[in-house]
Amino acid sequence: MDIGVPRQKRPFDFRAGLTPMGVEVLTRQGHRVYVERDAGQGSGFDDERYRAAGAQICYSVEEVYGRSDMVLSVSRPTLPEFDLLHEGQILCGFLHLAVAHPSKIELLLKRNVTAIAYETIEDGDGYRPVLTAASQIAGRMIPPVAAQLLQNNSGGHGMLLGGVPGVPPVRVVILGAGTVGSNAARLFAAMGAHVTVLDAEIHRLQALEDKICNVDTMVSYDFNIARMVKRADVLVGAVLVPGARTPHLVTREMVRSMKPRSVIIDVAIDQGGCVETSRPTTYQNPTYLEEGVIHYCVPNMTGVVSRTTTHAFINAAWPYLREIAEKGLEAALQGNDALRRGLHMHAGQIVHPGLAASIVSDAGGEA
Repeated sequence: MDIGVPRQKRPFDFRAGLTPMGVEVLTRQGHRVYVERDAGQGSGFDDERYRAAGAQICYSVEEVYGRSDMVLSVSRPTLPEFDLLHEGQILCGFLHLAVAHPSKIELLLKRNVTAIAYETIEDGDGYRPVLTAASQIAGRMIPPVAAQLLQNNSGGHGMLLGGVPGVPPVRVVILGAGTVGSNAARLFAAMGAHVTVLDAEIHRLQALEDKICNVDTMVSYDFNIARMVKRADVLVGAVLVPGARTPHLVTREMVRSMKPRSVIIDVAIDQGGCVETSRPTTYQNPTYLEEGVIHYCVPNMTGVVSRTTTHAFINAAWPYLREIAEKGLEAALQGNDALRRGLHMHAGQIVHPGLAASIVSDAGGEA
């Protein structure tokens, strides 16, 4: 199989779609790997390492897409890259197609592109290995980001997460007790913050309490969300509906009720955001002020810890990529239920129910 690894084109995304070790294993098995120049530079993998592993270095993105049967991206390709996809090609990555521009969906369908989204590869127990790897990192990035944003020099109202004797700690409210939320809660608690986590599923809250003693938990009924948002110094959106657009659990009215210069970090922005006032930002301009509240809404925030993230998600994705390369797409899909759940588009059809529902309910989309 011919496999392409393009350089990530989105701002501040330095991750790589495949490590040199992955290239070496694939080329030893007789596959050809085409790596765009500097695709791994941000993750510490220079072109010579890829070349030594057996890859052919390409000097244009057009060549990578043109030669490849399967393209290993990380984030969703940009619109110019979508135009390079050809008939019957396989596209793998954290695609988040539920918030993609409709023209991208139409192009994938028209060209019979098979789209495999890492974020929805899921085993029989509901475990999503590739998403979990990235989500662990995102969750652990949140507390230091929040600590910085609370400082006066970042526009915050000058609070220390853990407080000091005689001065109470920051109130942190986390929506979602999944991988992002639980990892963020653990670090916030370790830094001395007062942490409350809300989730719709009791068993997730129970599991969180079993792991972290000094965290409050609540069921995420609307009235509980409204009450806790009003009290929050830091609000973290860590809600996920696999493959679908994230619902707005926090309304503009709730945001308006927050203390001035409080902080919202909406990690769910990858799938549209769970706060009505959220809109995507970048690391160049990561925040904005809306309703008097600081919003931090950077999609693919793990792109700037690229070496750690690349190793982590490739470790998790590798068995599925290897199976596609060794067996071919159809045989791999037929024999692997987890991989099949990651399938969003195939043979000119939308096959993931979450994506189908999102497209029906929302004619808009991101880039």
